[in-house]
Amino acid sequence: MTKILVHGVPDTPEMWQPLIAALGEDHTEGIEAPALPGFTAPVPDGFDSSKEAYVGWLIEQMEAAGEPVHLVGHDWGAILVVRAASLRPDLVRSWAVANALPERDYKWHRTARIWQTPLLGELAMAITTRKALADGLKKAGMPDALAEHEARHWSPSMRQSILRLYRSAKHVAQEWTGDLGRLPQQGLVFWGDDDPFVPPETAERFCRITNTPLYRNADTGHWSIVEKADTFAALLKDHWAS
Repeated sequence: MTKILVHGVPDTPEMWQPLIAALGEDHTEGIEAPALPGFTAPVPDGFDSSKEAYVGWLIEQMEAAGEPVHLVGHDWGAILVVRAASLRPDLVRSWAVANALPERDYKWHRTARIWQTPLLGELAMAITTRKALADGLKKAGMPDALAEHEARHWSPSMRQSILRLYRSAKHVAQEWTGDLGRLPQQGLVFWGDDDPFVPPETAERFCRITNTPLYRNADTGHWSIVEKADTFAALLKDHWAS
């Protein structure tokens, strides 16, 4: 059974390695962890890096599997997973997301608002060095080696893709929540309570509306799937089996 893991911003598929290790060999068969276009390689020709382009890309990955898939997403990957599952529930066997959601009452965090602002966003990107990014990821709970790896991919292509994605998503709270009624019931939400970008109240509201189980983790931040990889892996094993 295909399992598609979708990373977020400003990450690469490498961020899934702690979870994959925690799952163990018996549960890693069929795992695919593609890179968001533009994040580890130049932006493909004709790809505009909008939220619609990225969800279209994810649906293509799902269709290519040739069978209903298990979806797992973190950060922007979580938002894309929820949207793709809402649009194509026929392609979904189960879905699980962490620390981001399309939720009607959510207001974008400060960094997102900066990136969404022309000129200011470009300036912020220009002054964010790889070292600064790595230090920030470490402070947020990411292991040193993984943070250093992710920072090495802080390229002009990734920065451009992030700006285009966020600028296309100013009104995602309204534009991508109207179809949540089509979201498959086989869902799971995993959360770090100390997330500085998306508070747990956002997850609580989403889970009440969609009747989705919520698993909160105290003393854990935005990269909960890394900090609590063993806990998330155990939940996923049961989730996939059911």
